[in-house]
Amino acid sequence: MGLPIACGSGGRTKYNRTQQGYPKAHWIDAACVAESGEQVRLGPEMPVLTIRAMGHGTRQMCRMDKYGFPRTSAKAQKRVRGFQTGDVVRAVVPRGKHQGTHVGRVAVRTSGSFRVGTRDGIAHGHCTVVQRADGYDYHTRKEERGFLRCR
Repeated sequence: MGLPIACGSGGRTKYNRTQQGYPKAHWIDAACVAESGEQVRLGPEMPVLTIRAMGHGTRQMCRMDKYGFPRTSAKAQKRVRGFQTGDVVRAVVPRGKHQGTHVGRVAVRTSGSFRVGTRDGIAHGHCTVVQRADGYDYHTRKEERGFLRCR
């Protein structure tokens, strides 16, 4: 593919990190790998991207009882009104019980009443897709505590 490849050991990573005075953290070690990690500029105000595997659901057609018999009917559809469970959506609700703006992963229902983040019962008409479901959950956070220079 023509991309540059660098190999480094854990010892080299630790050496790069300690020479620059950074504390031990996974995201800092990822920046200090091999020769490219000799001169990196990191600060406590820099956001850290956290990625978590969420999966694409199950292949199970319906829920089972404790004896293994079908408890519910087969699910009707994977997509409901253009949305799929796992999509990240922004819901702008103008009035009512859930008034406000909510951003989060959506859980779809065939009725069109979705769950967005922790809010349940948001109508599909208030939702717009921010990111389609790809099996992962993405968050950015600031790593402020414990980010003091070692020197």
